[in-house]
Amino acid sequence: MPQRRRVLVVTADSLATRMAGPAIRAFEIAKQLSKVSDVRLVSTTHATLAHPDFDVIEATAETLVSDVEWSDVIVFQGHLLASFPWIKKTDKIIVADIYDPMHLEQLEQGKDLTPVQRLAGSVDVIRVLNEQIQRADYMLCASEKQRDFWLGQLASVGRVNPVSYDHDPSLRKLLDVAPFGLDGAAPVQRRHAIKGTVPGIGIEDKVILWGGGIYNWFDPLTLVKAVAALAVRRPNVRLFFLGGQHPNPNVPQMRMAFEARELAERLGLLGTVVFFNEGWVPYEERADFLLDADLGVSTHLDHLETAFSFRTRILDYLWASLPIVSTEGDTFAELIVENQLGKVVPAEDVAALELALEQVLFDSEAHAATTARVAAFAEAMRWPTVLQPLVNFCLTGERAPDLVQQVELAGSSRVRELETRVAGLETSFSWRVTKPVRVLSDLARKLRF
Repeated sequence: MPQRRRVLVVTADSLATRMAGPAIRAFEIAKQLSKVSDVRLVSTTHATLAHPDFDVIEATAETLVSDVEWSDVIVFQGHLLASFPWIKKTDKIIVADIYDPMHLEQLEQGKDLTPVQRLAGSVDVIRVLNEQIQRADYMLCASEKQRDFWLGQLASVGRVNPVSYDHDPSLRKLLDVAPFGLDGAAPVQRRHAIKGTVPGIGIEDKVILWGGGIYNWFDPLTLVKAVAALAVRRPNVRLFFLGGQHPNPNVPQMRMAFEARELAERLGLLGTVVFFNEGWVPYEERADFLLDADLGVSTHLDHLETAFSFRTRILDYLWASLPIVSTEGDTFAELIVENQLGKVVPAEDVAALELALEQVLFDSEAHAATTARVAAFAEAMRWPTVLQPLVNFCLTGERAPDLVQQVELAGSSRVRELETRVAGLETSFSWRVTKPVRVLSDLARKLRF
């Protein structure tokens, strides 16, 4: 029987009772891989979690060295290779989790910066991602649509080449799909966290849940306006924003969060119809909030980030069997339509959103049927299922053959010979182009005199 591999899972997010999407994903990856491997889960920011099946570690620059030396495989997300560039030079098998196209998010996230700062930030994120995909032996993304996008970027940096193609013409052994998943256990409500608990929200009220943070690439403003209009006819409708202050101290509160609150206050809805949770819900307590909701909502703007996004908040809606109302344009919108999981509306269309919310919330028969379809669809999105490609790779995967051959060829006499010949051709070509230019230039000077 082959020896169990040692897998290091690294995130820059906070691993604590309150976790955002990247930390949740890293935690769930560690849980699944621990079934077949020895695992260490590391945060380069903050870690206070514990798990019986693997170590959870808050790493420093010094301790990360020993963790990397211990490992056979490194699975990471974010800026790890940019922050610790020495890892790129190791011979470890590296898996880049690129489920989040950060360079597309940056286009919206940086809008409040100066033009120079915004451009610099965008260029830096592109560099970070290119360094990842140039070094990674295997990569994961969140959807087939994302995979097409990433294949284009891989091709642009030379990873789609004869060696990688001959190894696997589908390139699945280099880049595969592993979306955000669902908890394997059904949600259990231990207490009412919203209905009858939040002042202003009663047990019989209809609760629309915004299940995560409010970021600049989302559109809470159209949602607040739609709920304001709906509340005129349906006074028991309530909108609850679940994500307040991000648990990672390095993530600032964004302009859109301020604007959403300001709009609710200006319309006279704050604390009566529209509510904002001030903190961040502990991961193990999120079911108490989800199961107090009647509908999950996700509204966003019509831009490039939307097209290639994978809204992780919607996974919790599926887990809790909540019907969903979403803006069109992203991967989940297609799934909602194809599987009749709720309603999809055009971006920034207040009237269409208001109507969709009313239809899903207040038609009890349709609501029950949609809830049943959501529950059935959710079964295919459990963490053990969606992470199977990563589990398989960590069991048997090796260094990417195109990277290995580049390392082997780098010091070979044959490559040095080819480099010399290419340099000679470049010199010859340069001479053939520049000599006529020099002759013409000399002639022009003579004619002027």
